Amino acid sequence: MANSVLPTVDLSAFFNQGDKDGKKKATLEIEEACSEYGFFLAVNHGVPLELMSRALQVSKSFFELPDQEKFEYSLKPGATLPVGYLRSTENAAEKNEHFFMVLPTSTHNHCPSGFQQVLEETYPYFTNLALLVESIINDCLGLPPNFLKEYNNDRSWDFLMAHHYPASETDQSLGKTCHSDGNIITFVFNDGVEGLEVYKDGNWIPISPPQGTLVVNIGDTIQVMSNDKFKSAAHRVVRPRGRSRYSYAFFHGLGGDKMVEPLQHFTIKKGESPKYKGFLYKEYVQLRIRNRTHPPAKPEDVIGITHYAI
Repeated sequence: MANSVLPTVDLSAFFNQGDKDGKKKATLEIEEACSEYGFFLAVNHGVPLELMSRALQVSKSFFELPDQEKFEYSLKPGATLPVGYLRSTENAAEKNEHFFMVLPTSTHNHCPSGFQQVLEETYPYFTNLALLVESIINDCLGLPPNFLKEYNNDRSWDFLMAHHYPASETDQSLGKTCHSDGNIITFVFNDGVEGLEVYKDGNWIPISPPQGTLVVNIGDTIQVMSNDKFKSAAHRVVRPRGRSRYSYAFFHGLGGDKMVEPLQHFTIKKGESPKYKGFLYKEYVQLRIRNRTHPPAKPEDVIGITHYAI
C-alpha cells in the first residue's frame, strides 16, 4: 500500500488566528485520521527544520561513540521515567540503540552535553505543538472546551527519545516489533531513511514523510478515554538493508497519578459499556518500561493496552 493513504494535515492555520476555514479543514482531517488510522502527517507545524536536522546529527554523533562511553550513560534501574542510554535487542541478531531524555536535565545529570543543548531547544517546540494537537483532538472528540488541557496539566511525564537502528544485512529485518504507544500523542521525525510502518486492515503501510514533515500518532490513553472512538494504531520499524536509521520521538504523556478510563461522554451518555477497566497512568508506564528492560521470553507476554480490556 502506498504511503499516500495517510493524510497530510497543514497546521499553518493554527498559527494564523484569522484562518477559520483552514482550522476547520485541518480539524476534520485529524478527526478522520485518528478514527481511521491513528496516524497522520503534519506540515507547517512550527518546529524549525534546522533544529530537527541538528538534533539528528547530535544523536548520530553520540551513537557513533565507542560502546564503553555510551554505557556510561546507561538507564538507571528503578527510575519512574527512563533517562539515559539503552541498547535493546528485539531479536538475537539486532543491536538497536535508544537515548531517553526528560526535563529538567539538572535533576539527573545523566545527559551528554550535546544532547542536553538540543533537548533544551527542542522541548518547548514539541510541548507547545503537543498542546495544540491535544486541543484539536479535544474538539474532534466533542469534549467540553479545554477538557484535555485541564485534565492533562502535568508535563513532567513527557520525554524525548533518540533512536538508532543499525543497518541490516537482510531485507525485512525488524528494528522494532509491532506495538502501540501508551501515551497521549507522539511526534516522530527521522533522517529520511525509510522503516516506519503502520498496520491497517491486514497490511503494513510504509511511512516515508518528506523532509521536515512530522509523523503524528495518538496513544493508548486516548483510545481508552474515547472508548475506542480513536485508535492507537499498531506500528513497527523495519530496518532497511545497508542503511542505518536515526530518528526522534517526542512523547506527550499524562500525569502519573491520573486515572485512565473510558469517559462518560463515550459510555453512559451514549448508552455503551466501557471497553476497558481503569488504571493509573504511572502503573501502565512502569509495565511498558519493564517490557524494554526485561523483555518477556514470549511476544504474547509483552504488556499492552489489551491488558486492561474488559
